[in-house]
Amino acid sequence: MGFARTCSVALVGVDGVVVEVQADLEPGVAAFTLVGLPDKSLSEARERVRAAVVNSGAEWPQRKLTVGLSPASVPKAGSGFDLALAVAVLAAAELIDPRTIADLVLIGELGLDGRIRPVRGVLPAVLAAAEAGYDQVVVPQQTVGEAALVPGISVLGVRSLRQLIAVLTDAPVPDEEPPDEGRPAPMLAGLLVPGAGVGTGLATGTCETPDLRDVAGQRGARLALEVAAAGGHHLFLSGPPGAGKTMLAERLPGILPPLSRRESLEVTAVHSVAGILPPGKPLVSAAPYCAPHHSATMQSLVGGGNGTPRPGACSLAHRGILFLDEAPEFSAKALDALRQPLESGHVVIARAAGVVRLPARFLMVLAANPCPCGRHTVRGGACDCAPSAVRRYQSRLSGPLLDRVDLRIDAEPVTRADLLGGGGEPTATVAARVRTARERAAARLHGTPWQLNANVPGHELRTRWHPAPGALANAERDIERGLLTARGLDRVLRVAWTLADLAGRDRPDTRDVDLALELRTGIARGIPATAGRPS
Repeated sequence: MGFARTCSVALVGVDGVVVEVQADLEPGVAAFTLVGLPDKSLSEARERVRAAVVNSGAEWPQRKLTVGLSPASVPKAGSGFDLALAVAVLAAAELIDPRTIADLVLIGELGLDGRIRPVRGVLPAVLAAAEAGYDQVVVPQQTVGEAALVPGISVLGVRSLRQLIAVLTDAPVPDEEPPDEGRPAPMLAGLLVPGAGVGTGLATGTCETPDLRDVAGQRGARLALEVAAAGGHHLFLSGPPGAGKTMLAERLPGILPPLSRRESLEVTAVHSVAGILPPGKPLVSAAPYCAPHHSATMQSLVGGGNGTPRPGACSLAHRGILFLDEAPEFSAKALDALRQPLESGHVVIARAAGVVRLPARFLMVLAANPCPCGRHTVRGGACDCAPSAVRRYQSRLSGPLLDRVDLRIDAEPVTRADLLGGGGEPTATVAARVRTARERAAARLHGTPWQLNANVPGHELRTRWHPAPGALANAERDIERGLLTARGLDRVLRVAWTLADLAGRDRPDTRDVDLALELRTGIARGIPATAGRPS
């Protein structure tokens, strides 16, 4: 009889749970039983592990084999347990000293030839191992860079089971041919697009962001873009086709500051679980940009799917931008599903097997035409849509969803003078102002749970940080007239604080509050588009 144990990690959303892999060999008819709530892909690991062990030159034990995954109450999914299963079996058969693997965490999928293939979610798995007190992990060679992002843990990258057996038995390590660098791993096939970036739907900072100076005209929309970036405010751009709504949204990532180390690890963990980390660039350091097609389902937006829930677009846009172009064309059910993460900053997916919590602190940008033909607000545009069709089209964006959007801008058609006058300020200039405004907000919010004005609760804004006396006069009047809700007032205050930060003022005055009202309600108040900027 023989017994051995080692460890691997089960992923629940983007959180890891360390799993003890126990192998027990007893006399009896040769059989391989796997227990501990495995899913279908993990149950198939029995055949993969047996073939990998034999093709690696080791002898498969011809006895009754039972492998248990503990804790048994946690669902186990995926092929990342293969390596731990194989090593535990070899140790139980006394081909490896069981003491050498007891404190190891092993993550990786086995090919039938014994090669070790990369798996999704290496970073959150190694983070979970480090938090559980383990200091040694074994991962596929291709994911060493990702695992090494976790401080205080020793990472061993191997290409095959043969190499790992040699390391554990102090034998000469055989050479293995490196994987073809020009060919994506099977795990990533169909998920990574060469040169993926802005405009492909997913961006991880792998390509150069277009410059804001390319946008002609649109002074009001450019100001709204700057305010959105400085305070983390959600933005709705409405206007005819060709006005530049998509161009503006695509240039928003360029004016956002780089992610902090903690934010980079959060974003990288989500992208690792989704399997969209670019090869050779394990850390996401720039704000992600996600632009799903309007045919996206509710599950693809907020997460879910069969079996273990996967991150959706709003989680892939965590700490970055979620751009919904042609927003009225999305299903109403999918759009309204975003209301909860817009408030809480995370998505909670409940399934029969358990509850998964996914991060979703994103900046949402909506873009829409004013009517089905797009010419409703264009002077002399000859709109062909009936009034009922216009109302029906605009009502596809529900009131509760739009009430969570701080900035609502009408993008005017670009004129000949705009085109001949050249572009506006470049991205670098606007990004510098955004960075300074965020630093002012961070200094004011130091010691609180919030970093951006858009995240500060309304109660705190009304009781802890006060605008200048009389600054809220027009906002209070709009509440009495029914033009502003209580939530709307809170959001106006947040935008006013961002405008004050951009202008270098210690607190918002009447100009900041009135401009915030104009940016939210669209009702002109005679405030110039440069009022929120330092003179």
